[in-house]
Amino acid sequence: MNNLINFTKKFSESLSKKVKLSSYSWFNLGGNAEFFFKPKDKTELLEFFKEAKKNNIKTTFLGAGSNILFRDNGVKGAVIKLGKNFSFTKLIGDDIIEVGAGTLDRKVADFAKKNNLSNLEFLSCIPGSIGGAIIMNSGCYNHDISQVLMSIRAIDKQQCKEIEIQKEDINFVYRGTNLSEDLIIISAKFKGILDNKEKIEKKQSDLVKRKKLSQPSQIKTCGSTFKNISKEKKAWMLIKESGCENYEVGDAAISKKHCNFFINKGKAKSSDIENLIQKVKKKVFEKTKINLELEIKILGE
Repeated sequence: MNNLINFTKKFSESLSKKVKLSSYSWFNLGGNAEFFFKPKDKTELLEFFKEAKKNNIKTTFLGAGSNILFRDNGVKGAVIKLGKNFSFTKLIGDDIIEVGAGTLDRKVADFAKKNNLSNLEFLSCIPGSIGGAIIMNSGCYNHDISQVLMSIRAIDKQQCKEIEIQKEDINFVYRGTNLSEDLIIISAKFKGILDNKEKIEKKQSDLVKRKKLSQPSQIKTCGSTFKNISKEKKAWMLIKESGCENYEVGDAAISKKHCNFFINKGKAKSSDIENLIQKVKKKVFEKTKINLELEIKILGE
């Protein structure tokens, strides 16, 4: 008990107790985090991992909350969200950008445009922050993170040390990588292609318009619920073909605009979203014998 008191005192400026996770999820759902830690820099983050390990406190990493469903009973241990010092963009060569892991994807796209760098326009359509985008190998419209990433800097929470990993040493797959869950990305380097700013602006604008036409906005959703099986078998097609597009559970429903987007209509519980997910998965499997795989992450008790 005394160890835990000392632990909370040591990080008192950056550590809070019983924080509502609904404020940090785009679904606007979830119970409390037992502890909520926002490190001000990597030194404090490294120290936190050392102390958490000593005190046997489980740690869970949170990015922008754009693809997370927190369960109703919250998360045990400490939820870690990078503080404002982990959000930055800087040009370190004519065509290379260094970015903090807490930086929003669209800000990286805008920074690249400002510096006449093409190939990063797609990031303006990706919700969330760069750290999560790398782990998920996020992408859209035939572009993804693996095509522009050069390297990452990360903290290994088990060994409590900072490491650098080159792109060549990461195995990228569709909406995923082989990066260990023990790694917390703190920054990354991206390589763009020098181009005309007007061309970059048009490409970015066209992608954003395309997204707005096909996907819902201004609602409580965490984006694509399931991964696509292939270009020919997209998740939304399988959901529609299986007759699930009008399914609802409690106040959880499927978007009328895009049926791979599940939404909180206002008073849903996390369990409503999770039960809706299971209901759709079961029906799609019955109809197609395809087992849909989640793109969103479900965390907590």
